[in-house]
Amino acid sequence: MASNTQHSSTSATDGQVLEFALGEETYCVSIDYVTEIVDVGDVTTVPNSPPHIRGVMDLRGRTTSIVDPKVVFGIDGDGAERRIIVFDPAIVDDQGAAGWIVDEVFQVVQVDRDEVDDSPSQDKVAVNGVVKRDDDFVIWVDPKAVHSA
Repeated sequence: MASNTQHSSTSATDGQVLEFALGEETYCVSIDYVTEIVDVGDVTTVPNSPPHIRGVMDLRGRTTSIVDPKVVFGIDGDGAERRIIVFDPAIVDDQGAAGWIVDEVFQVVQVDRDEVDDSPSQDKVAVNGVVKRDDDFVIWVDPKAVHSA
């Protein structure tokens, strides 16, 4: 059944998302922002970088900033840090290519508006909402908001 209501913001809370782990929790981002997923390689630390910047790495000839979303979102805990989600450079606002180092990448899934609740977080810009998934929750974050801040 098609909905007669269409908003320009539906892409923020409808569509396909990529689910990934940060510590003990599952998070997701809109697949529209993702260009590729790569294994963690050699990350070069850059002196005097902000605390959330882990460093840089060469991805297909492009210097890519590697961001630690655990620092951005204040997430405690260590993890495997196995994968890097590389984002479309258009979302990074003059910072060049960027990727997030995450513990694991799970799957791409379809999310419907009725599965998304408002976030109880104070950060209404970077957190789109909470996706109900059986007995678990998936935190939907917006990398565009994180990288344009």
